[in-house]
Amino acid sequence: MFIDRFRSFFATRWGLVLAGGVIGVLAALLQYAGNPSNMGLCIAGFLRDIAGALGLHREAAVQYIRPEIIGILLGSALSALLYREFKSRLSPASLVQFVLGACAMTGALVFQGCSLRGLLRLAGGDLTALVGLAGFAGGVGIGVWFYKMGFTLGRPQKATAAAAWFAPASMLGLLALLALKPQFSAGGPIFFSVVGVGSLHAAVWISLGASLLVGFLAQRSRFCTMGAVRDVFLMRDTHLLGASVGVVAAAFATNLLLGQVHVGWIDQPAAQPQALWNFLGMLLVGLASALAGGCPTRQLVLAGEGSSDAGIFLLGMLAGAATAHNFNLVEPCVSGSLPVTVLPGGMVAVAVGIVICLGLGFGMRER
Repeated sequence: MFIDRFRSFFATRWGLVLAGGVIGVLAALLQYAGNPSNMGLCIAGFLRDIAGALGLHREAAVQYIRPEIIGILLGSALSALLYREFKSRLSPASLVQFVLGACAMTGALVFQGCSLRGLLRLAGGDLTALVGLAGFAGGVGIGVWFYKMGFTLGRPQKATAAAAWFAPASMLGLLALLALKPQFSAGGPIFFSVVGVGSLHAAVWISLGASLLVGFLAQRSRFCTMGAVRDVFLMRDTHLLGASVGVVAAAFATNLLLGQVHVGWIDQPAAQPQALWNFLGMLLVGLASALAGGCPTRQLVLAGEGSSDAGIFLLGMLAGAATAHNFNLVEPCVSGSLPVTVLPGGMVAVAVGIVICLGLGFGMRER
């Protein structure tokens, strides 16, 4: 009986606001405990750090196996198993999911954060996040237009049980690597930053405990920044938006109490001040997320529920992070307290990513 009531509560508007509020508080506390400024939680940034730790790129400032990624996915899996929502599924367009994940990561790294971090940057007083969030909404709006034109990735089919367990098992493997810190060859991975954003992190047990709760709540509430904007455009429904509002309000209040609010447009930590590329970078994130069916946070949660599509999207994000740094498309965050600049290669990559997503939107419509 209690489980049934708990299930229905997070489907209500106030349940969504509460879930978002708890996520916002935990994100602010993770920053206070050692995570980078305005980056208590960032799916794109943390996946980039994991890619570096595994040696997929060699940018020394952003290499660390982030326990938050592990915890959110495993917390989602625990919730899905408890409520019998863990199921294996795979769509016919899995390769497209990989490409969309890479595009989303490219846009996020130019903006310096995913949509969740955009909310947290705003809650920390970073007004440049407003431009990025506007771009994100615009990208989702384009995705909704493609929905109305018949865009589809195909109906997900039931996959093998082994496929459903691949993502949770991978997280356990990452956790073992984090705990053991092996070095497989001289000068080789696993890498851990000693300077830069990768070296800034809360204690493992704090990060893991907080993120397990975040994953559980995100799974129960269906938290998704893309879904919230999509529903507003598609159905004029603000129900899901309550969770995002809860994140910003609670994170802002917590940051205020902890002295972590610095309001302004310039000199914001781990951000870049160029409005055009903040907008276009997040437009790419919003468009890729809309076509893929979920923002990066939602994809992490879906992978915990057994979705192979979401797992492939996350692999695409890892590949996107590796490409961005190996080909010098983005500037690494060498300091958690200083802004960064947009490199010419990143501008080209965002433009190419938008063209790819538009091509997929037009090309994958049911006639």
